[in-house]
Amino acid sequence: MHISFLIHNAYGIGGTIRTTCTLARTLAEQHDVEIVSVLRHRDAPVFDPGPRVALRHLVDLRETGPGFDGDDPAHARPAKVFPAAERRYDQYSELTDRRIAQHLRRIEADVVVGTRPGLNVHLARQTRRGPVRIGQEHLTLDTHSRALKLALRGAYPRLDAVTTVTEADARAYRRRLRLPGVRVEAVPNGVPAPALPPADGTGKVVVAAGRLAPVKRYDVLIRAFARVAAERPDWRLRIYGGGAEKAALRSLIDELGLYNHVFLMGPAHPLEAEWAKGSIAAVSSSMEAFGMTIVEAMRCGLPVVATDCPHGPGEIIADGVDGRLVPVGDPEAMAGALLTLIGDDAARRRMGAAALAASARFDPARIAARHEALFGDLLARRRASRLHGGLHRARGALLSGAYATKDAARAALGGVRTA
Repeated sequence: MHISFLIHNAYGIGGTIRTTCTLARTLAEQHDVEIVSVLRHRDAPVFDPGPRVALRHLVDLRETGPGFDGDDPAHARPAKVFPAAERRYDQYSELTDRRIAQHLRRIEADVVVGTRPGLNVHLARQTRRGPVRIGQEHLTLDTHSRALKLALRGAYPRLDAVTTVTEADARAYRRRLRLPGVRVEAVPNGVPAPALPPADGTGKVVVAAGRLAPVKRYDVLIRAFARVAAERPDWRLRIYGGGAEKAALRSLIDELGLYNHVFLMGPAHPLEAEWAKGSIAAVSSSMEAFGMTIVEAMRCGLPVVATDCPHGPGEIIADGVDGRLVPVGDPEAMAGALLTLIGDDAARRRMGAAALAASARFDPARIAARHEALFGDLLARRRASRLHGGLHRARGALLSGAYATKDAARAALGGVRTA
């Protein structure tokens, strides 16, 4: 198969970029794969898709690049195809509309995959007839505005399939968008096995990672750790990531007197070595589209204490087996779950081993196989439909020819009916 991914900016940093590169690199072991980045703002990608994946861009925003497009007048005019309700709308323009349309009209791939709602709208409306069109959703339907949902409801019926990263979100798309004839499948993100030994459960460190944003509710985790530090002052909490909430979280740490126990570590890439220094991972989000950090921590042998927020955690963690699920926004419940694991070395190590084993189901090879099966099935159906249509047209042509011959014979006999 020739598989083409269309992505917002393959040269940036983010979960969708990382998972797309991981999937493309794995599929490229058996297939012809390319990643087409709408935008390019730096010379080299942060996440390497590997030597077998062709990577190219449509609009070059590097001011020192050989094909700088930033001063093109069309890039200053608003986009008309990319939906205005999409979060990235201000980065799109008449120029991106035109370049994407040109790309999709002449694409030679068997399967074309969009990786965000606005690009999926382009796929639905502009891809030439022939390729299977798949729209990936890396966020949840609940996080889309009403205006964006209306735009998707108008465009998505033209897709062949929509994939989500959780079963809960797939059910939401089937129930609320009503996409007749469109296959909606849940396929989680793939997370590679780390290239270092798993955590041994001896480090007295709880690790959290993610954007310092309100949805991550690190205020809840910090308040929970105030109780942990009071009962187990030998343990520490390290939070990796950057974001707008940094100053507020720093003030909360100082207010609670936790400056010797809770540390804002800043961004780290890769994170595997930091996970492995800990013995427990913590996720305090009010909403998770999937829960990449949960899987990453489990792949490093850490049990995860996570809020049972909508979608991701409950589909990843088996409560009491490889981690703990606690109510959203409840510092006491979070503290209690952390202290239970901190106080029981045997249980912590046992759950860490279970997490390591369970996380193997997210190995990129397994996830790629699920995508491959979906792509192959859709292609087979497309070819069968074409064959059926071709046979139907051929049968019609033969019948038309037979009737024409019979009419000619009648005319030659002066209208005499023949048996």
